[in-house]
Amino acid sequence: MSENKKLKFPDGFLWGASNSAYQIEGGCVNNWSEWEKVNAGRLAKEARGKWQLWQQEQFPEMFEAQNYISGRACDHYNLYEKDFDSAKELGHNAHRFSLEWSRIEPEEGKFSPEGIEHYRKVLQALRVRGIEPMVTLWHWTNPLWLEKKGGCESRDFAPALARYAQYAVEQLGDLAEFWVTLNEPTAVLAMAYVKGVWPPQKKNPVAVWRVYRHLARAHNLAYDAMHSVSEKFQVGFSHNMFYYEPNNHRSWLDRALVRVIEYFANERFFRMTPGKHDFIGLQYYFHSRFKFPGLLRNDNLDLNDLAWEIYPEGIYHLLKGLQKYNLPIYITENGLADKTDARREKFIKDHLAQVHRAIQEGVNVRGYLYWSLLDNFEWDKGFWPRFGLVAVDYQTLERKIRPSALKYAEICKNNSLDI
Repeated sequence: MSENKKLKFPDGFLWGASNSAYQIEGGCVNNWSEWEKVNAGRLAKEARGKWQLWQQEQFPEMFEAQNYISGRACDHYNLYEKDFDSAKELGHNAHRFSLEWSRIEPEEGKFSPEGIEHYRKVLQALRVRGIEPMVTLWHWTNPLWLEKKGGCESRDFAPALARYAQYAVEQLGDLAEFWVTLNEPTAVLAMAYVKGVWPPQKKNPVAVWRVYRHLARAHNLAYDAMHSVSEKFQVGFSHNMFYYEPNNHRSWLDRALVRVIEYFANERFFRMTPGKHDFIGLQYYFHSRFKFPGLLRNDNLDLNDLAWEIYPEGIYHLLKGLQKYNLPIYITENGLADKTDARREKFIKDHLAQVHRAIQEGVNVRGYLYWSLLDNFEWDKGFWPRFGLVAVDYQTLERKIRPSALKYAEICKNNSLDI
């Protein structure tokens, strides 16, 4: 007869979920909103060649151009209090969200009182519910005035982000201690400038190096700007890290290849931003095995709706690797697309068991934020991938808490995991 085991998490552990402004607010005007208008028809046509047959059958909306237009999204801009009521009901004591830069600085150097007042109300709504905010400044979207200058390729990107960061903490810092400068900078590098599938679709190795430098400088300048306002702020960035391993651990070629990939994908950004981190935000979705000269060899035994491999052990290895930085670690994203909610409960519990394993071995993990609170607009994939603890009917905007969210709520409320 098996016996249940209770895994207790540290006192004060932060439990919750994340979302980003562009993916749920609706009504945003920025570089992505303009790009999707031009590319929605193309993305719908390309879906048949991009996705597997089982995905096409389960998600026929991928063939509709409207799927790729964010529009009103979840209308979280107007319904945020309702959504935070759900978070409170689910036992969350923390929530990560992003500011939409274009709402706060619609014209270069001209800040909007209405834009900043809206986010004051958002933060106050979290505070009154006893939920600790974690605010992200840049979640991939640029105001149109900045995009016209070249976006992330522009030398103006870093000082502009720092100016915006300083203004944000001056206006909102009394309501938020935790600040994330950049969300997944290496994801933008890979998707926009290496693969060339996200705006500005510039597949160019020179641009990769240029943008890498600008993003690192933006973090450094923003960190200093925020701390010039107050040292009380906890400032970091959220890093999308892959767990890589050699297909054959005895092959020095496989090991060498993995080491090179790990450096550029996981480590280099830290080396370009030394001493500018009060915490580390870890985001984990992907595991990859590499066989020289670069072929992926994943077993892919368990997949989510996007055909991403589910590999909980990877988060343990990444946490152990981050231990060398001697900083607090918050898992700012970890989740899966699962429309039927058949795998989400197990996904969360399996990953949290690996997080607890790392904590037991001395890793300073202080929080776990599932991605995402709501179903949302998944960028160039549109609305069909369903990550949310709370399901959203995009026609009626009705919200419905998924069964897995209730199981996660038990963990949040008890600060422990039963296995």
